[in-house]
Amino acid sequence: MSRRLAAGMLALLPVLLAATPAAAHEATARRGPDLWLLLAIGLPPALYTLGVTRLWRTAGIGRGARYGRVLCFALGWATCVIALASPLHALADRAFFAHMLVHLLLMTVTAPLLVLARPLAPLAWAFPGGARSWLLRPVLAAIRPLADPLVATGLQIAVLSVWHLPALFDLAVADRRVHTLQHLMLTASALLFWWSMLERCRGGQREGVAAFCLFLTMLHGTLLGALLTVAPHPWYGGVGMAAPVAGLAPLEDQQLGGLIMWVPGGLVYAAAALVLFAQWLHRAATAPVWMVMSHDEPTRG
Repeated sequence: MSRRLAAGMLALLPVLLAATPAAAHEATARRGPDLWLLLAIGLPPALYTLGVTRLWRTAGIGRGARYGRVLCFALGWATCVIALASPLHALADRAFFAHMLVHLLLMTVTAPLLVLARPLAPLAWAFPGGARSWLLRPVLAAIRPLADPLVATGLQIAVLSVWHLPALFDLAVADRRVHTLQHLMLTASALLFWWSMLERCRGGQREGVAAFCLFLTMLHGTLLGALLTVAPHPWYGGVGMAAPVAGLAPLEDQQLGGLIMWVPGGLVYAAAALVLFAQWLHRAATAPVWMVMSHDEPTRG
């Protein structure tokens, strides 16, 4: 890629950062500005832009932070802005299907794109040289035990299940602070899950484990979405959820939200599982004979 294209991709981040306050103001005009939301959305891309600029100035354009990874970060953060600081987020306070769409964007679009971007090194470059190692190493040391594929899968399933209990879901709709906590926990568990699937399980036999975990996650989301879709009465009665939106009755609103979780969400996990399973089969088929044969196999004679 040319330097012009690289500069263009990096320029996406300041544009997103500049647009964030206006979008967040529009989304929160009814309730007043959410300073924590502004900080959470605006600070990471600012640090990432600074880090990539310093890294490329030192190592050269495209080195240390590849063009594709910068683009993944820009696209992932754009999706995050759409989910949390746009009219969609304001609609999610009144419509269950919009709430599910926000969760879908955060967990199946934003999270995997940010993982593919591998942003930790560029973010570390945003800080002074002496601070990089002691900032990066503790973060990796803290999350590495949780990034075991089975542990990360269990955490994501648990977080998603708990936050869809009627009492907690209604509380999140009614209380902005709880709502923010809900989004943080869902996004953090999704980041941990996708990091485990796409990075920790990359190569070798662990791709098969990752495919199994993705399939298990798909089954969980499919089951929860199906239960929401076929339920004979609404599960949730939080603030704003009982009022018709776009001509939808509360039960129809819930059914549409269940379908969003069931079909598009399930397809993302299923597609990722199939890709990793195919890679695992390909590696097994092309592995040297000495890697797949047992050393204890008796010789014929």
